[in-house]
Amino acid sequence: MAWWCSAVQRPFDWTPRPYLGVWLLCAAIAAGYVLVLRRHAAATGAPAASRRQRWQFAGGVAALWIASDWPVGALGGAYLSSIHMLQYMLYTLAAAPLLMLGTPEWLARAVLRRLRLESTWRVLTKPVVAALMANGLLVVTHSPYAVDLLRSSQVGSFALDMVWLVSGLLLWGPVIDPIPEHRVASAPIKLVYLFSAAALVPMVPGGFLVFSPHPLYETYEMAPRVWMSALHDQQFAGVLMKIGNLPVIWTVMGVIFFRWYESERGPARARRAPVTSRSGDAAAPTVSTR
Repeated sequence: MAWWCSAVQRPFDWTPRPYLGVWLLCAAIAAGYVLVLRRHAAATGAPAASRRQRWQFAGGVAALWIASDWPVGALGGAYLSSIHMLQYMLYTLAAAPLLMLGTPEWLARAVLRRLRLESTWRVLTKPVVAALMANGLLVVTHSPYAVDLLRSSQVGSFALDMVWLVSGLLLWGPVIDPIPEHRVASAPIKLVYLFSAAALVPMVPGGFLVFSPHPLYETYEMAPRVWMSALHDQQFAGVLMKIGNLPVIWTVMGVIFFRWYESERGPARARRAPVTSRSGDAAAPTVSTR
């Protein structure tokens, strides 16, 4: 039985073959989340998470399932480096940030406390550290040696996918971490961080994939062909790495910029407002009777 996607040497077909390990993992995450929220609500008498947070967490679990299960998991694990890249993007740009957004502050603190990672995570969410770690994992996990080694077994392929999920949490930590003191307060620093760490740096390894004269991954070069040649598949993967993340990153940057703009415009409006009387009416001009 296939528990997780991995390299196989047989032609791909569209017969559904769900991965039991993916279903069990997603079900465990969802069930654990619901159980913890119910216990917290029963103990405190207050809502454990907002409706928006619940939907965001559900979206994160759904993204995790889509990226790992058939057909995306099967194609990315054994046949196409472009789908392998799509998996990476689903983990880092969808699953990780949605799971983070859906986690209440009290739950995030409890998890870090239970794992004894409070001080470690505080350091890892520093913008420079997070950028170096996330992009270091990007480069290492897309190196030919790592891909060919890990994709050859279900355990290795599972480890690769979980590293991508952690990489996504590191990438988004300085921006949307549930714990306020872990987030960057300055909007300009957030914009610079996202542009450099998530939009600019991935273009470099993506360029190597696009302009390489021959396939770099033996796993995908030797796999039964699906849709395109191994070299064209790799070039498409490079294009995805270079620009596939830009719609998400630039959308988030746009939201941050306009929120910053509105927050700065509010005080300016107040300073330009007319002087009012205590009753709230605008002070009338004084007319001389002389």
